[in-house]
Amino acid sequence: MNEMTKRICVGILLIIIGFQYVTAQEEVENTIPVMDTLPDANYREDQFYIGITYNILQNRPSGISQNNLSNGLHLGVIRDFPINKKRNKAIGIGLGYSYNAYFHNLKATQTDNGITYQEIESDENFKRNKYRTHIVELPIEFRWRTSTAETYQFWRIYAGFKAGYVLLATSKFVGDSGDLKFTNDDFNRFQYGLTLSAGYNTWNFHVYYGLNQLFKDETKTLEGESFDMNAIKVGLMFYIL
Repeated sequence: MNEMTKRICVGILLIIIGFQYVTAQEEVENTIPVMDTLPDANYREDQFYIGITYNILQNRPSGISQNNLSNGLHLGVIRDFPINKKRNKAIGIGLGYSYNAYFHNLKATQTDNGITYQEIESDENFKRNKYRTHIVELPIEFRWRTSTAETYQFWRIYAGFKAGYVLLATSKFVGDSGDLKFTNDDFNRFQYGLTLSAGYNTWNFHVYYGLNQLFKDETKTLEGESFDMNAIKVGLMFYIL
């Protein structure tokens, strides 16, 4: 984990701690000992999340394939706003951080005239070729669950929308022809897509479908082929109170 990643993770952790402190203070202040108050009148679910995904590149240029394990790490905090008396339906709004790596054979090279993209030749030996992004995200979810204030194991289905801003995107190549690493400004700064998390208790299936392109519209290969790659992320999501 590089220095930039460490700083982002520390920042997100401080935000989570501060958010939880403010939430706890609000709930203490709003708790009034009334005899007919329901025991579950103030409970909320799933305030924190951490997820791991396998990242899939859709709409790749001709001849481009993925290799190795294109992985993602996602963590953050979500404020749960119940919208019915049973409090098993809610709107969740949060703040999170997402790290994503994409391994493939589309080599990016920085030149005086910009960044060029070309398929790695079959006879060229390389150890690693990847794109990497660090994203601050805003998840918004509609949440349904079978929970109560006393039930800690329950079914959930959370469907929503996630918008993100790319703080840093890099391209890295390690091979016989030399090593390359640079900031890649061809990535779209704003990323957004649909999300779905569903499961029981600890284990929850999670999928993200990117609605816009990873790269800017004018990005092309050396052969002049445009690529409209978007990301699909499939994995597991873990929720913590």
